[in-house]
Amino acid sequence: MVTHTTVLLEEAVNLLDIKPNGIYVDATTGGGGHSSLILSHLTTGHLFCFDQDTYAFQRAKERLDQIGTNYTLIHANFVNLKEELLKRGITKIDGILYDLGVSSFQLDLQERGFSYRLDAPLDMRMNQEQDFSAYHIVNQYSYEEIVRILYRYGEEPFAKQIARSIEQHRKIKPIETTLELVDVIKSCLPAKILRQKGHPAKQTFQALRIAVNDELRVFEDSLNDALDLLNQDGRAVVITFHSLEDRICKTIFKERSTIDIPKGVPLIVKEEAAFELITKKPILPSEIEIEENNRAHSAKMRVIKRR
Repeated sequence: MVTHTTVLLEEAVNLLDIKPNGIYVDATTGGGGHSSLILSHLTTGHLFCFDQDTYAFQRAKERLDQIGTNYTLIHANFVNLKEELLKRGITKIDGILYDLGVSSFQLDLQERGFSYRLDAPLDMRMNQEQDFSAYHIVNQYSYEEIVRILYRYGEEPFAKQIARSIEQHRKIKPIETTLELVDVIKSCLPAKILRQKGHPAKQTFQALRIAVNDELRVFEDSLNDALDLLNQDGRAVVITFHSLEDRICKTIFKERSTIDIPKGVPLIVKEEAAFELITKKPILPSEIEIEENNRAHSAKMRVIKRR
Protein backbone atom coordinates (compact mmCIF):
# COMPACT_ATOMS: atom_id res chain seq x y z
CA MET A 1 0.00 0.00 0.00
CA VAL A 2 1.27 3.48 -0.89
CA THR A 3 2.07 5.62 2.14
CA HIS A 4 2.70 9.34 2.45
CA THR A 5 5.08 10.87 4.98
CA THR A 6 3.88 14.31 6.06
CA VAL A 7 6.50 17.05 5.85
CA LEU A 8 7.06 19.49 8.75
CA LEU A 9 4.17 17.91 10.61
CA GLU A 10 4.74 19.06 14.20
CA GLU A 11 6.20 22.42 13.18
CA ALA A 12 3.26 23.31 10.94
CA VAL A 13 0.55 22.39 13.42
CA ASN A 14 2.37 24.09 16.31
CA LEU A 15 2.59 27.32 14.31
CA LEU A 16 -1.15 27.23 13.63
CA ASP A 17 -1.47 27.97 17.36
CA ILE A 18 -4.72 26.00 17.50
CA LYS A 19 -7.64 27.06 19.68
CA PRO A 20 -9.62 23.98 20.80
CA ASN A 21 -12.91 25.67 19.85
CA GLY A 22 -11.65 27.20 16.59
CA ILE A 23 -12.55 26.69 12.94
CA TYR A 24 -9.66 25.37 10.84
CA VAL A 25 -9.06 24.41 7.23
CA ASP A 26 -6.62 21.91 5.78
CA ALA A 27 -6.55 23.07 2.16
CA THR A 28 -4.49 20.08 1.00
CA THR A 29 -5.66 17.12 3.05
CA GLY A 30 -3.84 14.36 1.17
CA GLY A 31 -3.57 11.32 3.40
CA GLY A 32 -4.62 13.29 6.46
CA GLY A 33 -1.26 13.71 8.19
CA HIS A 34 -1.65 17.37 9.12
CA SER A 35 -5.44 17.02 9.41
CA SER A 36 -5.25 14.24 11.97
CA LEU A 37 -2.90 16.24 14.21
CA ILE A 38 -5.03 19.38 13.88
CA LEU A 39 -8.15 17.39 14.73
CA SER A 40 -6.52 15.95 17.83
CA HIS A 41 -6.15 19.51 19.20
CA LEU A 42 -9.83 20.38 18.74
CA THR A 43 -12.61 19.89 21.30
CA THR A 44 -15.67 21.90 20.25
CA GLY A 45 -13.95 23.28 17.17
CA HIS A 46 -14.27 21.99 13.61
CA LEU A 47 -11.89 21.10 10.79
CA PHE A 48 -12.73 21.45 7.09
CA CYS A 49 -10.62 19.23 4.84
CA PHE A 50 -10.23 20.08 1.15
CA ASP A 51 -8.83 17.83 -1.56
CA GLN A 52 -9.71 17.08 -5.15
CA ASP A 53 -8.12 13.63 -5.11
CA THR A 54 -10.69 10.90 -4.39
CA TYR A 55 -8.11 8.28 -3.42
CA ALA A 56 -6.48 10.62 -0.90
CA PHE A 57 -9.87 11.31 0.67
CA GLN A 58 -10.52 7.62 1.23
CA ARG A 59 -7.21 7.28 3.04
CA ALA A 60 -7.71 10.48 5.04
CA LYS A 61 -11.18 9.45 6.23
CA GLU A 62 -9.84 6.16 7.60
CA ARG A 63 -7.26 8.09 9.58
CA LEU A 64 -9.49 10.92 10.81
CA ASP A 65 -12.31 8.64 11.94
CA GLN A 66 -9.94 7.20 14.54
CA ILE A 67 -9.54 10.63 16.12
CA GLY A 68 -12.90 12.35 16.03
CA THR A 69 -16.02 13.25 14.10
CA ASN A 70 -15.83 17.05 14.18
CA TYR A 71 -14.49 17.37 10.66
CA THR A 72 -15.95 17.77 7.17
CA LEU A 73 -14.42 16.42 3.96
CA ILE A 74 -14.92 18.71 0.97
CA HIS A 75 -14.15 17.22 -2.44
CA ALA A 76 -13.11 20.43 -4.19
CA ASN A 77 -10.10 22.39 -5.33
CA PHE A 78 -8.96 24.78 -2.63
CA VAL A 79 -9.47 27.69 -5.04
CA ASN A 80 -13.16 27.27 -4.17
CA LEU A 81 -12.66 27.37 -0.40
CA LYS A 82 -14.54 30.64 0.21
CA GLU A 83 -17.56 29.43 -1.77
CA GLU A 84 -17.53 25.95 -0.24
CA LEU A 85 -17.22 27.26 3.32
CA LEU A 86 -20.01 29.77 2.77
CA LYS A 87 -22.29 26.89 1.69
CA ARG A 88 -21.69 25.48 5.16
CA GLY A 89 -22.33 28.77 6.95
CA ILE A 90 -18.66 29.58 7.57
CA THR A 91 -17.54 33.17 6.91
CA LYS A 92 -14.50 33.31 9.21
CA ILE A 93 -11.80 30.82 10.17
CA ASP A 94 -9.06 30.67 12.82
CA GLY A 95 -6.40 29.04 10.71
CA ILE A 96 -5.55 27.37 7.40
CA LEU A 97 -2.76 25.09 6.25
CA TYR A 98 -1.44 24.55 2.72
CA ASP A 99 0.94 21.67 1.99
CA LEU A 100 1.55 22.18 -1.72
CA GLY A 101 3.01 20.00 -4.44
CA VAL A 102 2.38 16.41 -5.35
CA SER A 103 1.73 13.71 -2.74
CA SER A 104 3.20 10.25 -2.51
CA PHE A 105 -0.25 8.88 -3.40
CA GLN A 106 0.04 10.58 -6.75
CA LEU A 107 3.74 9.94 -7.39
CA ASP A 108 3.80 6.32 -6.33
CA LEU A 109 0.53 5.16 -7.83
CA GLN A 110 1.81 4.15 -11.23
CA GLU A 111 -1.45 4.63 -13.11
CA ARG A 112 -1.66 8.33 -12.15
CA GLY A 113 1.11 9.22 -14.61
CA PHE A 114 2.93 11.73 -12.39
CA SER A 115 6.25 9.92 -12.16
CA TYR A 116 9.09 9.97 -14.68
CA ARG A 117 10.33 6.69 -13.17
CA LEU A 118 7.14 4.61 -13.63
CA ASP A 119 5.56 3.79 -16.98
CA ALA A 120 1.93 4.90 -17.24
CA PRO A 121 -0.40 6.86 -19.51
CA LEU A 122 0.45 10.59 -19.55
CA ASP A 123 -2.07 11.91 -17.03
CA MET A 124 -0.98 14.06 -14.02
CA ARG A 125 -4.53 15.11 -13.08
CA MET A 126 -4.97 15.75 -9.36
CA ASN A 127 -8.71 15.80 -9.98
CA GLN A 128 -9.42 12.67 -11.98
CA GLU A 129 -12.86 13.98 -12.90
CA GLN A 130 -11.40 16.66 -15.17
CA ASP A 131 -10.82 15.78 -18.83
CA PHE A 132 -7.66 17.79 -19.50
CA SER A 133 -4.41 15.89 -18.91
CA ALA A 134 -0.69 15.99 -19.70
CA TYR A 135 -1.44 13.98 -22.85
CA HIS A 136 -3.32 16.95 -24.29
CA ILE A 137 -0.44 19.38 -23.70
CA VAL A 138 2.23 17.07 -25.08
CA ASN A 139 0.28 16.04 -28.17
CA GLN A 140 -1.89 19.05 -28.98
CA TYR A 141 -0.15 22.23 -27.79
CA SER A 142 1.99 24.19 -30.22
CA TYR A 143 5.76 24.33 -30.00
CA GLU A 144 5.55 27.89 -28.62
CA GLU A 145 3.01 26.94 -25.95
CA ILE A 146 5.11 24.00 -24.76
CA VAL A 147 8.23 26.18 -24.60
CA ARG A 148 6.35 28.72 -22.47
CA ILE A 149 5.11 26.04 -20.06
CA LEU A 150 8.56 24.45 -19.66
CA TYR A 151 10.28 27.79 -19.10
CA ARG A 152 7.66 29.29 -16.82
CA TYR A 153 6.68 26.33 -14.66
CA GLY A 154 9.77 24.12 -14.86
CA GLU A 155 12.49 26.72 -15.32
CA GLU A 156 13.87 24.24 -17.84
CA PRO A 157 16.96 25.65 -19.66
CA PHE A 158 16.49 23.21 -22.56
CA ALA A 159 12.80 24.07 -23.06
CA LYS A 160 13.18 24.85 -26.77
CA GLN A 161 15.09 21.65 -27.52
CA ILE A 162 12.59 19.52 -25.58
CA ALA A 163 9.58 21.20 -27.20
CA ARG A 164 11.09 20.70 -30.66
CA SER A 165 11.81 17.04 -29.90
CA ILE A 166 8.21 16.54 -28.72
CA GLU A 167 6.95 18.20 -31.89
CA GLN A 168 9.06 15.93 -34.10
CA HIS A 169 8.23 12.67 -32.32
CA ARG A 170 4.47 13.24 -32.18
CA LYS A 171 4.40 13.68 -35.98
CA ILE A 172 5.30 10.00 -36.20
CA LYS A 173 2.96 8.82 -33.43
CA PRO A 174 1.32 10.30 -30.33
CA ILE A 175 3.43 10.35 -27.17
CA GLU A 176 1.17 8.35 -24.89
CA THR A 177 3.13 7.28 -21.81
CA THR A 178 5.45 8.77 -19.22
CA LEU A 179 8.48 6.72 -20.26
CA GLU A 180 7.89 7.52 -23.93
CA LEU A 181 8.10 11.20 -22.95
CA VAL A 182 11.24 10.55 -20.90
CA ASP A 183 12.88 8.99 -23.97
CA VAL A 184 11.87 11.97 -26.09
CA ILE A 185 13.42 14.33 -23.54
CA LYS A 186 16.63 12.32 -23.27
CA SER A 187 17.00 12.15 -27.04
CA CYS A 188 17.59 15.90 -27.36
CA LEU A 189 19.75 16.66 -24.32
CA PRO A 190 23.55 16.92 -24.38
CA ALA A 191 25.48 13.95 -23.00
CA LYS A 192 26.97 16.05 -20.19
CA ILE A 193 23.46 16.91 -18.97
CA LEU A 194 22.40 13.27 -19.03
CA ARG A 195 25.44 12.38 -16.91
CA GLN A 196 24.62 14.95 -14.22
CA LYS A 197 22.99 14.07 -10.92
CA GLY A 198 19.21 14.23 -11.03
CA HIS A 199 16.70 12.97 -13.54
CA PRO A 200 16.72 14.85 -16.88
CA ALA A 201 12.91 14.82 -17.10
CA LYS A 202 12.23 16.21 -13.62
CA GLN A 203 11.68 19.85 -14.60
CA THR A 204 9.57 18.98 -17.63
CA PHE A 205 7.30 16.73 -15.58
CA GLN A 206 6.98 19.42 -12.90
CA ALA A 207 6.03 21.99 -15.53
CA LEU A 208 3.41 19.74 -17.11
CA ARG A 209 1.89 18.88 -13.73
CA ILE A 210 1.60 22.54 -12.77
CA ALA A 211 0.03 23.40 -16.12
CA VAL A 212 -2.44 20.50 -16.08
CA ASN A 213 -3.69 21.46 -12.62
CA ASP A 214 -3.29 25.26 -13.01
CA GLU A 215 -1.50 25.12 -9.68
CA LEU A 216 0.06 28.58 -9.44
CA ARG A 217 -3.05 30.57 -10.32
CA VAL A 218 -5.32 28.60 -8.03
CA PHE A 219 -2.83 28.87 -5.17
CA GLU A 220 -2.54 32.64 -5.50
CA ASP A 221 -6.31 33.11 -5.67
CA SER A 222 -6.94 30.69 -2.82
CA LEU A 223 -4.32 32.20 -0.49
CA ASN A 224 -5.72 35.70 -0.95
CA ASP A 225 -9.22 34.39 -0.17
CA ALA A 226 -7.94 32.50 2.87
CA LEU A 227 -6.30 35.60 4.34
CA ASP A 228 -9.55 37.51 3.91
CA LEU A 229 -11.34 34.80 5.90
CA LEU A 230 -8.99 34.82 8.89
CA ASN A 231 -10.27 35.97 12.27
CA GLN A 232 -8.14 38.20 14.47
CA ASP A 233 -5.08 36.19 15.57
CA GLY A 234 -5.90 33.63 12.88
CA ARG A 235 -2.94 32.12 11.06
CA ALA A 236 -2.08 30.82 7.61
CA VAL A 237 0.70 28.23 7.34
CA VAL A 238 2.08 27.47 3.87
CA ILE A 239 4.52 24.71 2.93
CA THR A 240 5.94 25.01 -0.60
CA PHE A 241 8.25 22.74 -2.59
CA HIS A 242 9.60 24.89 -5.39
CA SER A 243 10.62 28.48 -6.00
CA LEU A 244 7.54 29.55 -7.96
CA GLU A 245 5.12 28.60 -5.18
CA ASP A 246 7.38 30.11 -2.54
CA ARG A 247 7.68 33.37 -4.49
CA ILE A 248 3.89 33.71 -4.67
CA CYS A 249 3.56 33.05 -0.94
CA LYS A 250 6.40 35.42 0.00
CA THR A 251 4.99 38.21 -2.19
CA ILE A 252 1.43 37.93 -0.85
CA PHE A 253 2.62 37.75 2.75
CA LYS A 254 4.82 40.82 2.25
CA GLU A 255 1.98 42.80 0.64
CA ARG A 256 -0.41 41.93 3.47
CA SER A 257 2.06 42.65 6.30
CA THR A 258 3.39 46.04 5.18
CA ILE A 259 1.93 49.51 4.70
CA ASP A 260 2.85 51.06 1.38
CA ILE A 261 4.23 54.57 1.91
CA PRO A 262 5.69 56.47 -1.06
CA LYS A 263 9.38 57.22 -0.64
CA GLY A 264 10.18 60.77 0.42
CA VAL A 265 6.74 61.50 1.87
CA PRO A 266 7.18 62.91 5.43
CA LEU A 267 4.48 60.92 7.18
CA ILE A 268 4.31 59.50 10.68
CA VAL A 269 2.57 56.18 10.27
CA LYS A 270 0.43 55.23 13.24
CA GLU A 271 -1.63 52.44 11.72
CA GLU A 272 -0.36 48.89 11.51
CA ALA A 273 -0.67 46.49 8.62
CA ALA A 274 -3.56 44.05 8.95
CA PHE A 275 -1.17 41.09 9.10
CA GLU A 276 2.04 40.21 10.90
CA LEU A 277 4.73 37.87 9.63
CA ILE A 278 5.39 35.09 12.13
CA THR A 279 8.32 33.79 10.09
CA LYS A 280 10.74 36.42 8.77
CA LYS A 281 12.59 33.66 6.94
CA PRO A 282 11.16 30.32 5.83
CA ILE A 283 11.38 27.34 8.18
CA LEU A 284 13.20 24.37 6.66
CA PRO A 285 13.06 20.66 7.53
CA SER A 286 15.73 19.37 9.87
CA GLU A 287 18.60 17.24 8.58
CA ILE A 288 17.05 14.29 10.39
CA GLU A 289 13.71 14.75 8.61
CA ILE A 290 15.44 15.02 5.23
CA GLU A 291 17.41 11.84 5.93
CA GLU A 292 14.20 10.01 6.81
CA ASN A 293 12.14 11.53 3.96
CA ASN A 294 14.11 12.78 0.97
CA ARG A 295 11.00 14.44 -0.49
CA ALA A 296 11.22 16.99 2.34
CA HIS A 297 14.53 18.43 1.11
CA SER A 298 13.00 21.30 -0.91
CA ALA A 299 10.24 22.23 1.56
CA LYS A 300 9.91 25.78 2.89
CA MET A 301 7.31 26.91 5.40
CA ARG A 302 6.04 30.48 5.91
CA VAL A 303 3.48 31.70 8.46
CA ILE A 304 1.42 34.86 8.75
CA LYS A 305 -1.10 36.08 11.37
CA ARG A 306 -3.97 38.54 11.22
CA ARG A 307 -3.53 41.21 13.92
